[in-house]
Order: sequence, then structure tokens, then C-alpha cells
Amino acid sequence: MRIAYFASDFHLGAPNEVESKSREKHIVSWLEYAAKDATDIYLVGDVFDFWFEYEKVIPKGYSRLFGTLARLSDQGIQLHFFYGNHDMWVKSYFTEEFNMHIYPEPISLILNGRKIFVGHGDGLGPWDRSYRMIKKILRNRMCQWVFGRIHPNLGLKLASYFSGKSRKSQSEDHKYLGKDNEWLYQYAKQHQASDPHEFYFFGHRHLPLKLEIPQGVYYNLGEWLTFKTFIKMDSHNPIFLQWNGQEAEHFEPKHDSTVSPN
Repeated sequence: MRIAYFASDFHLGAPNEVESKSREKHIVSWLEYAAKDATDIYLVGDVFDFWFEYEKVIPKGYSRLFGTLARLSDQGIQLHFFYGNHDMWVKSYFTEEFNMHIYPEPISLILNGRKIFVGHGDGLGPWDRSYRMIKKILRNRMCQWVFGRIHPNLGLKLASYFSGKSRKSQSEDHKYLGKDNEWLYQYAKQHQASDPHEFYFFGHRHLPLKLEIPQGVYYNLGEWLTFKTFIKMDSHNPIFLQWNGQEAEHFEPKHDSTVSPN
């Protein structure tokens, strides 16, 4: 039996160094908790508010996270990393250092006989056409090569500025929009009609959600700036949990007009 943990949207680096370092400590304590029984840990995108993999330069910070990931990998835990819209410029560093499996796109997996569809969620469905065009440009190797020629001091400053603008534009992050307007729910529902899965795990939306679809359930993992929610999956159904800094507590998403953390 494999025991897997799924979390997304840590947004390390945001909104400032002090708050990011405090959040990083929470994440490290959660990883150490998960390591007690985990066989797999899935980081489902936007682990960083921005990440660019230079050939010889590693962005300053995240030493606690990286040290913990290296130790967990050495213990035999398989680590998984999905591109997010804030950290899609990942190449080989995480694979070389942490033996991570890297996923540029959503994947279908079988975990203890349960069929699960997992991805960050950005650009899915017909509702995000303008972003999908931007995504193609940002994924372009020439674009990445050009950015890599900018000095890291300037490049990281520019990236932090635009990442901050992107987060601020998501004014409805913590507002439940109803099933008709929750686009990742609608994507899961449409996907289910052609390729059924028991469970869908997405990030990106930032709001912890659990909504039924025909013969399945759509989950959004939430984010760690506010909620610190994650999913544990063993041989049974997914368990929605929230990290309080010392231990995990059961979490039940509240689908009201506005959702606040417990």
C-alpha cells in the first residue's frame, strides 16, 4: 500500500521574506509529519511564487525546505513536482538533487487501485484562452533562454513584481463562485464524461473545495498563505486535512459565499 500526500500553492517568497520564512517553517514541519508514513509526496504547483532555474545560480532562500526534501528523498520517499503558473521554469535541478519526478502537465495515476487525475489546474478548460497563449510563450525555450541572459538580481526583481501583480488580480480567491462558475469543477465534470476518474486533485484555485461530480469527486487543495490544507490518500477515500503548525486536523470545506480559514 502506498500512502500519498498532496499539497499545492505554498507561494514561497511571497509576500515578503519574513512571512515567507514563517510559512516555510510550517511547510517543513508538515513534511516531517508526512514523512512518518508517506511513500509519496506530491507538490502540485506554485510551490514558489517565482522560480527560474539558472545554470549556475540558485535563488537565495528556501534552505530549510531544500534540506528537508533532500533528507526525505534519502529516506526513500518519492517526491513529485508539478509545474504551476508561478514556477513553470523548472529543469533538472530538483531531479538531480531530490530525485523528484517532474510533471509539466496533469497526469492520471492509479494509487492503491483508485484512479486519480492530478494537476496544478492553470489553463484547463475553454475559459482561460488568454492565459493559455501566455503560457505557450513562457514555456517557449527561446523565451527562457532570453530571460536567462538577464542578470539574476534584475531578473528575480522583475519576476517578483509580476508574480505579485498576478496574485493581487485574483480578488475572488476565497469566494465560492457556485458550480457553474467554478471552472476547474466544470473541467473535471467534462473530463469525467470522456475519461472517468474517481478523484480529481487540483491546486491553482486557492480555495479548498470538495464537490461531487458524476461517479467521482473534485477536490481543490487550497493554499498555504491562509488555509494550510492538504490531502492524505491511502487505501481509502481522500482525507482533507489542515496543518495547524504542530499536527493535522480534519478539514471540511464550507461552500458559502465567502470561505474563511478554520
